Amino acid sequence: MRRTISGMIGTRSLAHNRRDFIAENVDPDRVHLNICYQNENLKEVYKELFDDSVERYNVGKRKDRQITNYYEKIRQGKQEKLFHEVIFQIGNREDMAVGTTEGDLAVKVLDEYVKNFQKRNPTLHVFSCYLHQDEATPHLHIDFVPYVTGWKGKGMDTRVSLKQALKSLGFQGGNKHDTELNQWINHEKELLAEIARQHRIEWEQKGTHEEHLDVYNFKKKECRKEVQALEQEKEYLTAENEGLTAQIAEVRADIQLLKDDKEQAVQDKEAAEKRAEKAEKDLHSLEERRERLQPVMDNVSKETKQAYNRMQRKLDTMREEKEQLSEEKQQLQGVSDRYDRVVRVLGENVVEDAVQKDIQEQKALEEKRQVEQMPKGSIHERLAWGARKSEMENQQRKKNKTKNRGMER
Repeated sequence: MRRTISGMIGTRSLAHNRRDFIAENVDPDRVHLNICYQNENLKEVYKELFDDSVERYNVGKRKDRQITNYYEKIRQGKQEKLFHEVIFQIGNREDMAVGTTEGDLAVKVLDEYVKNFQKRNPTLHVFSCYLHQDEATPHLHIDFVPYVTGWKGKGMDTRVSLKQALKSLGFQGGNKHDTELNQWINHEKELLAEIARQHRIEWEQKGTHEEHLDVYNFKKKECRKEVQALEQEKEYLTAENEGLTAQIAEVRADIQLLKDDKEQAVQDKEAAEKRAEKAEKDLHSLEERRERLQPVMDNVSKETKQAYNRMQRKLDTMREEKEQLSEEKQQLQGVSDRYDRVVRVLGENVVEDAVQKDIQEQKALEEKRQVEQMPKGSIHERLAWGARKSEMENQQRKKNKTKNRGMER
């Protein structure tokens, strides 16, 4: 069988490709037949591909010349697009319709084609890829970020560049109708045609030589070609319209999100102002409280210092007493040692008798001292004390006389 093979630039509607919404030309009952080959977050892809290069680029740069977000730099810039999309299709709704044997064969060919796409195009990072079977004809949406590494020119050494990415794959641009992108798409169509040929599908290219036909059949053939071309163009335009519809829906959604973000920002601002006002009041209250407590804190600090000084003096006194007790302990230890020595020399009985005798003498001296000291009680107690003292003196005189007589003899 002979079929056309088309490759075209897509509208880059990721929401449409993912079926985040259902367009008019989409059959909801066949959405489950779609095949997702790749679905990565584009912002995360940018971080993975370019963050290291951004870090190297920023070294030694002034802060106002550094790149803080490469994704936003490309999105807001005019030189490069964030990503590109190509759509590949075999035949049309008349000869390769979804749900037919031919349509199933087209799915098989496209599936085989896309599986080696990333391997043969290493500088085109595919982050989103879908094969749709819920529209009239099976077709592929391939979304990729073109980039170049080891760049020696101005800017980052790894950067977004469609021209350089395709150039590294061997495609050199010519005139405006023969750009690197056109050359690459035609090359991919040839690869797709080769896979289709293995499944007995010949690539029907417009403008090829045909056998001689009479005028009527020639015009009929040309009309048929023109109808098919118009049908193909209609499909492309329908897809483009769907893409634009999706983009409009996304923009409207973004506008609504911005409105919601604005309202949230206003609410956050009001909440922040209230928190700031409360914090200011709390700060003022704390300052007043600190002013009230400062004298008390100063007095407590003073008393604490005085108490510390007293404790320090007391501790010094205790250290002195400890030293004195230590000396006394040593002295008593010496007395104890001498006592033990006397006991060993004289015997325990002799020493004990001498100690008891000394105790009695000390007791007698204490009684004498108490007798000699007049009490401070009543007159009767004083008279009784006088009588005892007189008696004791008489007894002492008698002892003295007896002692003197003994000495005279």
